[in-house]
Amino acid sequence: MSNMFIIGKRLVPVDHVALVEEYQPGSASRLQTSRDFKARVVLINRDSILTEETVEAFAADKGFSVIPGEGIAINPRVHFRVETFEPAEGFTPTKPYRSRLLWRDQDGNDQSKLLLAEPEIVLDITLKPVADPAPDQSAERKAPRAAGRRKSVRNGPTATV
Repeated sequence: MSNMFIIGKRLVPVDHVALVEEYQPGSASRLQTSRDFKARVVLINRDSILTEETVEAFAADKGFSVIPGEGIAINPRVHFRVETFEPAEGFTPTKPYRSRLLWRDQDGNDQSKLLLAEPEIVLDITLKPVADPAPDQSAERKAPRAAGRRKSVRNGPTATV
């Protein structure tokens, strides 16, 4: 996974993305475009960017973890917390939410997303390790220097008495 990716014309640091969710334009949407947007990339601060990639394609390409049945994929580089969901007094959700996925934005404020999945399933997915980034040229450049340093240590001057 590189340190950034391109969405449309924007360069987005991978650490600024929290999750990707399915995009379903509503009838009240003011967005008028001929592009076929399929997903919304949700940034850490809750801003979002629309993309023509599906959630699954985005997740596979960027190394994100898909939460089955939710239509979302989470960034494994972001520290998430998971809570069981209990509606607050006076709040009647339209869906039977079971868990809340939480993260902190750059200002230290909590952000969250309600999910239908059981909290244990969500927690298990958030604990998956970050996939190793694909080897790139920078790794190839580092190898000879590391080998050279080891060689100079082994073949360095020895103390004589």
